[in-house]
Amino acid sequence: MTETRVPVELKIAAQAAGIALEAGALIRGFFERGVATEYKGDVDLVTEADRASERLITERLSATWPAHGIFGEEGARQRMEGEYRWYVDPLDGTTNFAHGFPVFCVSLGLERRLQGQAEDEDGELVAGVIYDPTRDELFAAEAGRGAWLNGRRVRTSSTKMLAEALLATGFPSRKRHANPNVHFYQEFTLRSHGVRRAGSAALDLAYTACGRLDGFWEINLNPWDTAAGALLVLEAGGSMSTFEGGPFHLSSREVLATNGLLRREVSGLFADMLAGKDLSPIPTPREFAEARQQR
Repeated sequence: MTETRVPVELKIAAQAAGIALEAGALIRGFFERGVATEYKGDVDLVTEADRASERLITERLSATWPAHGIFGEEGARQRMEGEYRWYVDPLDGTTNFAHGFPVFCVSLGLERRLQGQAEDEDGELVAGVIYDPTRDELFAAEAGRGAWLNGRRVRTSSTKMLAEALLATGFPSRKRHANPNVHFYQEFTLRSHGVRRAGSAALDLAYTACGRLDGFWEINLNPWDTAAGALLVLEAGGSMSTFEGGPFHLSSREVLATNGLLRREVSGLFADMLAGKDLSPIPTPREFAEARQQR
């Protein structure tokens, strides 16, 4: 029941959670039975589970909030001129899903837009829900009311140094050879406790919010990937920005989420890399020990 997963004061998120749980059960059924996959581009996968989940979510959102707009990954576009707009990822982690790798989720994020606001300007993130059906974990947030996991309030981690941080990232499904993220990955792997690549940006943001990860970055995400997760991170005490620390927008092509304590150090490393600075290699443990003995 959603009542045990979402505090009663999160009125919008609680209703959206019911929809996310229903969609999650739907895609879990597809996952257990197996589905055929198709390509919607050179390498981007889509399945009947994606489409069925988006149809269900669109119907439920429209019935619950008839005036709200809907912007879905698989093509749903309704009432886009409205004050409120839902960003819907009906199955974030489709590649994982298609390969039987159990890391995927449903993500619903709600934005409130002011009258006359330009299309390229962000409104206020109002509510967000992310549901992982394989672990039965429901993440929820509302503006000013905190971030929650299965009814328990969560906060970002207390890690203060990049060297002690566990990070996450993702890679594009196309033109990877032209993407600089492999270079970023190498530098952060050398300088952190580790970097994970699980394949679901929404879950990476949710994990940053609840302290399982200390930070996450990725390039070329879309609003349906980040709307719910960004609010979770912010409500949990973390930070959202561009790589070099600029303001985050739903249309941002760079997304950097941290626990807040790491923002300056991580953004500084990005600034050095983007400026073409020749970063020195990290010493091996033996070299480090020898250097300490020489001091």
